[in-house]
Amino acid sequence: MNFLAHIYLSFDDPEITLGNFFADHIRGNKFKHFPERIQKGIMLHREIDTYTDAHPIAKQSSKRLHKNYSHYSRVIVDIYYDHFLAKNWSNYSKTPLDVFISDFYDLLQDNYKILPLTTQRMIPYMIADNWLLSYAELDGISNVLDGMNRRTNNKSRMNFAIMDLREHYEAFEDEFMLFFKELITFSHLKFKTL
Repeated sequence: MNFLAHIYLSFDDPEITLGNFFADHIRGNKFKHFPERIQKGIMLHREIDTYTDAHPIAKQSSKRLHKNYSHYSRVIVDIYYDHFLAKNWSNYSKTPLDVFISDFYDLLQDNYKILPLTTQRMIPYMIADNWLLSYAELDGISNVLDGMNRRTNNKSRMNFAIMDLREHYEAFEDEFMLFFKELITFSHLKFKTL
């Protein structure tokens, strides 16, 4: 899953949210210096990713893209799924999406000094361009995919994946809705047992 899903699946716990958000910027077990609940957020992030990668519905979404994008197809699906979460936000939260995101940006700024350096470098761009809110629109997803393609030196061709999303929009959305329901249940259980 991508940023928005990981933040949402932290269930309003600030420290879990921080760890769950920046976990991809931590290698191996180099997180023992963080407070305990941030460590748990990192572990929750990894559990969510493992579950997602092995789930038949997420694999089905990824398979639809594999011919054109190879191993990048999983990353693309994560981005698509964040789009559907943002688009259908009111199905999952009583807090409006813009308020939820604003509160999250405040959390990042309040804890800026403890964030990994890679995360610190990313935050100003994320907030200035309001990445998370942009996920709700196809133009926003197109921009994310363009940026991801640039980071791979145009090798991934992920910038073309917006066309695949448009072509198979209903199928991806249906898969997301089924999968995310199961992921919420899984994440709740993991959250309680961390």
